[in-house]
Amino acid sequence: MLPELPVELTDFKPEIGLILGSGLGFFADDRIDVIGRLPYDAIEGFPISTVEGHAGQFVYGDLNGQRVLCMQGRFHFYEGYRMDQLTLPVRMMHQLGVQDLCVTNAAGGINPCYVPGDFMLIHDHMNFLGTNPLIGPSVDGELRFPDMSEVYDKSLRHQIRDWARTQDISLQEGIYLATTGPSFETPAEIRAFATLGADAVGMSTVPEAIVARQLGMRVVGISCITNAAAGISSGPLTHAEVAQTADRVRLQFADLLAGVIALI
Repeated sequence: MLPELPVELTDFKPEIGLILGSGLGFFADDRIDVIGRLPYDAIEGFPISTVEGHAGQFVYGDLNGQRVLCMQGRFHFYEGYRMDQLTLPVRMMHQLGVQDLCVTNAAGGINPCYVPGDFMLIHDHMNFLGTNPLIGPSVDGELRFPDMSEVYDKSLRHQIRDWARTQDISLQEGIYLATTGPSFETPAEIRAFATLGADAVGMSTVPEAIVARQLGMRVVGISCITNAAAGISSGPLTHAEVAQTADRVRLQFADLLAGVIALI
């Protein structure tokens, strides 16, 4: 059940929803003309972020004339939340009137052509979380068996690719695979994922995208490749490396994401 919608957000009437992944929360402060901030713990019954690099608040304001509601920090399955809890923000955004959702994440590069600092436009995903956010009692008015043949909007992807070329922004496009975490994957797992066709791996995004599509929202997904995956990298993987790479490409990521939101 959704919590009571905060009056600050109902009055704001957001048009676009944005979820910022690990190390990417700076975008809300750097690019959005902020009208207000609402900590998650100020919403009764709402989860809170427990991971470093996730501020744990909604930031809402104007970006290029569009009203954007931004999650500065998300929730993860590995934090111990149920699927219905970690997808609650998407349902709340939809109830507030949001029809377009942009989901970002930090991911490990599986495709050998990817290097840390690359950006990947997600054109499909694989769910290796072992569960699905739609499991549970059927809800009146919600589609029980939503089609997932085009989770990430094809028309928007074409527009984003064309725009990125005009801006000389290097943009990969590939398949994102979600695991539960919080441990990083083993080299054997990465070899298996590569065989299956995955280009990048992470611990988020897929549940939010599934629920958004069930609700009829248009979805765009962008991964920041913050490290090479296990067995491809030259050393051990750390969360600190994720944050360092995200900070290194801060300006380029902000330019890309601002351009994407303008196209939406």
